[in-house]
Amino acid sequence: MKSLLFAAIVAVSLSSCSDDDDDVPAPPVAVDLRTKIDYAKVTPTTPYKALFIDAKGDTTVDLSSGNNRYRMFQALNYYLGAAVRDSATLDAAVMKNMFANTSNAFVDVPSLKIVGATLNSSGVQLKDKTASSKTAAEITAANTYLETSFAAHAEASKSVKKAASKGVAGKSGTYLLDAKGIEHAQIIQKGLIGALQLDYISNVLLVKGLEADNKTLVSGQKYTALEHNWDEAYGLLTLNPVYLAGSTDAVRGTSESFLGSYIWEYNKASYAKIHPAFVKGRAAIVNNDATELKTQATFIRTEMERAIAQAAVGYLGKWKTSTTDAARAHAMGEGLGFIYSLRYASINGADAAFSDAILVGLVGSANGFWDLTPDKINAASDAIKAKFKL
Repeated sequence: MKSLLFAAIVAVSLSSCSDDDDDVPAPPVAVDLRTKIDYAKVTPTTPYKALFIDAKGDTTVDLSSGNNRYRMFQALNYYLGAAVRDSATLDAAVMKNMFANTSNAFVDVPSLKIVGATLNSSGVQLKDKTASSKTAAEITAANTYLETSFAAHAEASKSVKKAASKGVAGKSGTYLLDAKGIEHAQIIQKGLIGALQLDYISNVLLVKGLEADNKTLVSGQKYTALEHNWDEAYGLLTLNPVYLAGSTDAVRGTSESFLGSYIWEYNKASYAKIHPAFVKGRAAIVNNDATELKTQATFIRTEMERAIAQAAVGYLGKWKTSTTDAARAHAMGEGLGFIYSLRYASINGADAAFSDAILVGLVGSANGFWDLTPDKINAASDAIKAKFKL
């Protein structure tokens, strides 16, 4: 009897196991989308798109979203310059609309190959990627900081025909200053280098963005989400197929603006390595090589931060070596903008408290720029050098 019972249990058990196996779905097979790329094909002059094609020979690179934001930054900067270039009175509402891509704010700028209608209908904007790695409170603070500077620059533009002096807004040399001697065009430009370019490229696209799917194509597109994140980072840095092609320490080989320009100017040790790092990282995505991808991303992020920190220190030094108020004010405008941007240097552990303490120490007094002293400049420079190990 016991033998019969045991046999029945075994039979039921075997039957159950067989049914369970039928119910378990087969695990998905991870299939690489692309043919692997030999890293030896990546050279300092390999155009960014050259190696990345699908089985049909079509490019898998789409730089449009990054390039459109780059063009928007150019267009906003061009508008800021109208105060001095054209003695124009500026409108802060126009700047806010350009920042958020609302109300068809962009117009054609032929000298920069900017087509207003393309940007107005692009579906992207600067504002939603500004400080986007940060908390909601920090994002609000960053937007407020920039929009307050829009208003200050517009207000100063009303005085463009006056001479700037302590307590009086106006022009000093070719630079427009507010009553405290602050050049808001530089605050906005350098502030966006940090809050938009450094933060979105370095702290979003090359960190969280690397976790994106790389096994399936984005619906209706020829690229994966991971491929597109990397392309967006490159497209926001430069418009050129080879970033800084032909550059030497003395001559910048391509037309670059904003972060792309200052990497060349203030990171002579590594600027030539940035382009191949971007191409090799893109090849690593094709190869599903997470280790190589992270290596290239970390290198790019580190060298971007070094460039901004060295720019901040460099402009503080120019305040000391300049011989006119105009040159000192311009150096300080650029320096203040870069110091603001240090808060986005996350690899070096900088944050808003570090950045703000330096800004307050420099221009937190009643007369701002006009109250600067060598001791204030030295204290700021020493703090940055210590933090970034310069």
